[in-house]
Amino acid sequence: MRPRIRLATWPRLAVVLTDTPHPSCPDCNGEGGHNRDYGDYDTGEYAGTEWDPCPCWNENRRWPLLPLPRLPRRRRPHVDPWGTGYSNEPPF
Repeated sequence: MRPRIRLATWPRLAVVLTDTPHPSCPDCNGEGGHNRDYGDYDTGEYAGTEWDPCPCWNENRRWPLLPLPRLPRRRRPHVDPWGTGYSNEPPF
């Protein structure tokens, strides 16, 4: 295991300890997996990309270290960004 400290935003804002791919893995070269393009069965045209994770890494392995509080948003009164009305001045 090669731990790394990261910031997670879902399901709650927290500092988490995560696993990282093995940097000298011969299968993925330290990227953690491979992208695989696939096409439609009937036409054979491109339909999307799938991610195949490498067995040297578990992307779901993480441990929350410190939950962070949600800061309330400041409420400001509505401010018109263009002023109080229309202007006859050109914008340049």
